[in-house]
Amino acid sequence: MSKANLPQYDYDTIIIGGGPAGYTAGIYAARSGLKTLLVEGAATVSQITITDMIENYPGIPDGINGFDLMQLFKKQALNFGLEIAASDVQAIKKASDNQVVWDVAVENKYYRTLSIVIATGAQWNKLGVPGEEEYAGKGVSYCATCDGPFYRNKDIVVVGGGDTAIQEALFLTHFAKKVTVIHRRDKLRAAAILQKRAFAEKKIEFVWKAKLAEVAGTDFVTGVRVSDVESGKISMIDAEGVFIFVGRTPNTELFRDIVNLDKGGYIITNDNMLTSAAGIFAAGDCRSKQFRQVVTAAGDGANAIYSAELYVDELKGQTY
Repeated sequence: MSKANLPQYDYDTIIIGGGPAGYTAGIYAARSGLKTLLVEGAATVSQITITDMIENYPGIPDGINGFDLMQLFKKQALNFGLEIAASDVQAIKKASDNQVVWDVAVENKYYRTLSIVIATGAQWNKLGVPGEEEYAGKGVSYCATCDGPFYRNKDIVVVGGGDTAIQEALFLTHFAKKVTVIHRRDKLRAAAILQKRAFAEKKIEFVWKAKLAEVAGTDFVTGVRVSDVESGKISMIDAEGVFIFVGRTPNTELFRDIVNLDKGGYIITNDNMLTSAAGIFAAGDCRSKQFRQVVTAAGDGANAIYSAELYVDELKGQTY
């Protein structure tokens, strides 16, 4: 299809989401000359913005606050001329069955685009107990890889009994003095091999048939109150960190009928970030993948835009 035969459109690509994946995509898109709009709203606020310190992002040896890092991403994207809309996307649909453009509804106005990059991220599932929100980033964490090194030789608590909880508990033993796993059942749900490793680990202790009732502290976490699920008896466990692993929910409901999702609701892509829908790519934590970190999200964003650029150039009849 030649450029002359393309239907009218507003953007070469629209990026949905303002986290590391979205803004990296924005940087690469704007720098390459693609006419691009990045849409970031309240529904797609990056979880990294509430991370107190990021120490494992390459090139920043002294570490950086998550919000400050995202401001640097945004500044760099704006320097290349990226257009940004501070709003949520209400809907996505094909312009018509025989056209290649997509309509993206933003603030009740439709923008037409040749490609879309979904970078809406995921939300950590929260327990909603007292102190959880108050001490987020001050002892309460949802990422052992991100925050584990801050708890060297300290007592910490892990909440959960699935694969992720036990994997992360084992990882945390590399740093912590003691890891107490709190689980509401009398046996774990994690894979047998993970259970075997956890039970053999001397640093890990288990509190069975219990649930987190409250996170306690002053300026930072000092411990947790735990409730016995049968008797309701409350006990106190001293700890300087609380890692909560009760699942994560990707922000993908808007795309459920547009692209294929896995059983967890994550968007299925190939290695080039292409989804099941032509012209739609996905990047970052909303994508089905093994490892979710700022650096992997950024890599996804760059890959997604490169693939989107190739796709758009093909639609326009350009060659390399």
